[in-house]
Amino acid sequence: MGQPVVHFEIGCRDAGKTANFFSQLFGWNMQAAGPATMIQTGADSGIQGHITSLGHEPFHYTMFYVQVDDVKAYLDKVAALGGKMLVPPVDIPTGTFAWFADPEGNTIGLWKAK
Repeated sequence: MGQPVVHFEIGCRDAGKTANFFSQLFGWNMQAAGPATMIQTGADSGIQGHITSLGHEPFHYTMFYVQVDDVKAYLDKVAALGGKMLVPPVDIPTGTFAWFADPEGNTIGLWKAK
């Protein structure tokens, strides 16, 4: 069995404007949470996400996160398969994430919940 996609992220320059757009477009509920705006899609089986403005490049991106049991081990596997780490493991209150690029340059997130 594979690893599930568990979260998505939308990067932007103006988090308030972007949150308002998607709230009006899809009826998603938005809630500020520190530097991010959490997105509740309202679907029981849907993937939840967040909007963030990093304040630096990349400004505009969309990303999905794959749940793994060991972020560092998966980054090692990424490198062995020809990909590269973009953001090393970062611990946040709810878990650990990292970003990598596949051999074609697509950015994907890894996630391990606490």
